[in-house]
Amino acid sequence: MKVGIIGAGASGMMAAVTAAEYGAEVTIFEKNDRVGKKILATGNGKCNISNLEFDMNKYYCADKEKLSRLFSVFSLWDTINFFESNGMLIRNKNGYLYPYSEQASTVLDIFRKILNDRKIEVYTETEISDVRFHKEKNKFSVETKGQKHEFDRLILSCGGPASQRKGEGMTGYHMAQSFGHTLHRLVPGLVQLRSNDGFIKGMAGVRCQAKAELYADNEKLSEEQGEVQFTEYGISGIPVFQFSRMAAYALDEGKKVYVKLNLFPDYEEKAFLYIIRSRFDTMQEASVEEFLLGTVNKKINLAMIKKEGMKPGDKIEKQGFQKIKELMQSYRSLVIHIEAANGMENAQVCAGGVDFEEVDMQLASLKQPGLYLTGELLDVDGKCGGYNLQWAWTSGYIAGRNAAGNSTKELIIENGKGTSNAKD
Repeated sequence: MKVGIIGAGASGMMAAVTAAEYGAEVTIFEKNDRVGKKILATGNGKCNISNLEFDMNKYYCADKEKLSRLFSVFSLWDTINFFESNGMLIRNKNGYLYPYSEQASTVLDIFRKILNDRKIEVYTETEISDVRFHKEKNKFSVETKGQKHEFDRLILSCGGPASQRKGEGMTGYHMAQSFGHTLHRLVPGLVQLRSNDGFIKGMAGVRCQAKAELYADNEKLSEEQGEVQFTEYGISGIPVFQFSRMAAYALDEGKKVYVKLNLFPDYEEKAFLYIIRSRFDTMQEASVEEFLLGTVNKKINLAMIKKEGMKPGDKIEKQGFQKIKELMQSYRSLVIHIEAANGMENAQVCAGGVDFEEVDMQLASLKQPGLYLTGELLDVDGKCGGYNLQWAWTSGYIAGRNAAGNSTKELIIENGKGTSNAKD
C-alpha cells in the first residue's frame, strides 16, 4: 500500500510513522524547509504534548460523542506511551505534559528519528501544484514542480492559516474542497482580543488574576478564570484565549461583543463590601490613590481612578462612601468592548474547517474513497493546554493506520469512554 501525506506537521508526522508501522510505503510532502516547524513554537517553545485533565469540554466540535469515540482509539495515555516508548521522558506540570527537557525540539527530534528509522520518504520545500483522483487507475496523483507521484491512499494533514503569514495556510482546505468537501467558516482561535476602550492603554503590560465573562448581544457565552494580560490594543492571556474563537464568530455575525472582568475573583460579594467599608472607615485622611494601595497593580488603579472621573490626590473623606464603593465595585464588573479578534497570523489555532460529519470513524472522507483528513483541517479545535496537539496525535494515528489498511474499528469503545492499547 502506497500512502501519500501532504503536510508534515504534528498530525502528518504521526500519520506517516503509523502508516509505516502498519506496513505502508509512505511519502510525506512539506512546503517548509523542515518537518514539524510549527511544533517548535508550541507551549512557548516547550511543546505541551497533552493534558491529564482530559474531557470533551475542552473541545469545540459539532459531534462530541463521535470525537470522544475517536479519543478512545488513541488517548492521552497512548500519547504518553508513544513518546516514552520512543525514548522521551515526560514532565507533568499540574496536568500539563511536556518533554522532560522542556524543549519542543525534543519532540521534533523523536519524530525525525522515527521517520528515518521507518524509511519514510520526506520531501521538504515542496509545493503541491495539483492533487486529483484517477478513477480508471484507482490512484491519487500528487504533482510537484517537475514530478508526479501516485498513491493508493492520500492523507491531507496540511494544517490551517493559524500562526502563518497573512493569506497563507489555505492549501489543505482548497484540496479538500476539490474533492467535494464543505468548509465551515474559519476564524482565529486561541488569540488576543482587540478593544478601542481608552483606559486599556493605561493598563498595558499588566498581568492579573481575573474572572472573565464573554458576552455577545448581552448574552453570556462563556466564563473563564486565570491570568489576564492587558495590552496596548486590548486583552490577552489564557482565559481570553479560551473563548476567543466564540468572540470571533460572534463578531463575524455582527454582534456586539464585550468581556466583563472581575479583578477580585477570590472575594465573595459580602466579604468585599466589608473590606470597602472597613478601609473607608480607617482611611479617612487618605487620598484615593493611597486608599487603593495594596490592592491590585498600581497601573490598574490609576487607570480606574481616571475612568471613574476622579484624581489620584482626591481625599477619601470628600468623595464619600458611595463614590468609593462605586469605584471599588467597578473593579468587579469592568466592561471591555471588543472590536475584533487579532488576525489569524497571531492565532495558535484555527477554528472552523472541513465539516466533521464528512469523515467517518476512520477519518476517511465520505466524499472521496481513499482520502483521509487530520488535525486542524477538520472542524475540531481545543482549548489551551495541549488539547490541540492531542487531537493531532489522535487524528494522525487513526488516519495513518486506516490508510495503511489496518482498521481501527475494533478499537472504538461504543460508549466513547475509556482508553485502549494502541497496538491491539
